[in-house]
Amino acid sequence: MAFIPSGYYNPDKPMENRITDIGPRYYEEFLPPVIKNNKGKWLWHEILEPGVLMHKAESGDEVYTVRCGSPRLLSVETIREICEIADKHCDGYVRFTTRNNIEFMVDSKDKLDALKEDLSSRKHPGGSYKFPIGGTGAGITNIVHTQGWIHCHTPASDASGTVKVVMDELFEEFQQMKMPAKLRIAMACCLNMCGAVHCSDIAILGYHRKPPIIDHEWLENLCEIPLAVAACPTGAIRPTKTKIPPSLEMKKR
Repeated sequence: MAFIPSGYYNPDKPMENRITDIGPRYYEEFLPPVIKNNKGKWLWHEILEPGVLMHKAESGDEVYTVRCGSPRLLSVETIREICEIADKHCDGYVRFTTRNNIEFMVDSKDKLDALKEDLSSRKHPGGSYKFPIGGTGAGITNIVHTQGWIHCHTPASDASGTVKVVMDELFEEFQQMKMPAKLRIAMACCLNMCGAVHCSDIAILGYHRKPPIIDHEWLENLCEIPLAVAACPTGAIRPTKTKIPPSLEMKKR
């Protein structure tokens, strides 16, 4: 953050003349107008049906939210489709929950049915929903999980496959609210527990049991190895040495 001389700083208005070139923009810039106008003035909310919420403000304004599940690890195509839906129905606004659900918000009930119909019509070639509606109330919401083999150097297991098969079995509970209370499931690929498994009702945790078996024939030909070498803070993982006939030895870097 750029420094501002103390003579120009107003403690009563800390955002006045604020100069910054790093970090996120101020979050209020991204709030839908109806939410920004009624900030701190909400009276109550209710769940109209699984995945659909309505918030009522003192002014009489209403916000209808449709919550959808997401795969968390999103492709560029999926992100573009999410933005397309937001532009079409929600004036370009969309938000993600802390458990990776997608929430589309509209400011009138008239827009709600069209949004739900659009979301339900979008399916994968196999027939499954791209944006399944649900995850509210006394049911199961999206399974929060760690990076797995996609981005992490040290996972004991992969997240995506495990989360997929679990959610396939429990998908009906995502679309309904028949449980005694909310149920939260999390998956962590190793004991670092990036996936918040310690604060969920059901935890799935991968852990390392045995040292990995090294396939020396293939190891030096894999592009991921330099990343593994660079990631080791103690130098326990080192490049190998290659012998060049008749008597030279070269250390690989």
